[in-house]
Amino acid sequence: MKCPYCGHNEDKVVDSRATQDNSSIRRRRECLNCGRRFTTYEYIEKIPLMVIKKDGRREAYSRSKITQGIIHACQKRPISIDRIEALIDEIEKEIQKKFDREIESRFIGQMVMEKLAKLDDVAYVRFASVYRSFRDVNQFMKELRDVINKKLTKK
Repeated sequence: MKCPYCGHNEDKVVDSRATQDNSSIRRRRECLNCGRRFTTYEYIEKIPLMVIKKDGRREAYSRSKITQGIIHACQKRPISIDRIEALIDEIEKEIQKKFDREIESRFIGQMVMEKLAKLDDVAYVRFASVYRSFRDVNQFMKELRDVINKKLTKK
């Protein structure tokens, strides 16, 4: 680390501690040349996750977009905001495990649909109707039949 006072390249760490929010490490250093002290901060480098859209465009991953879609699908359903947040946390953990820098939007949509299918049938169908861009009632009815058949086979 270069001393901000004399430019010397050697120092010793006098004290290290995590910041209040544990997002970085604060280090007090002492220059071995001039003896003056200075503070440095060490942060984890965050590489933004990019989402590849259907048309090939790329945009930064946004938790709020997923949240907005799920809340809209769960509107007027008996699902607490805590449960919705937990569902979003599960999705983000899966994304972080499986993908490093880029993810196709279809993978995110598929994960959301799988989680919603386990949580609430109505929310699942609402989300699927927007995500899959149902063009007519027949596509919607097919999805409903699939949901009903899955329910019947589980019993």
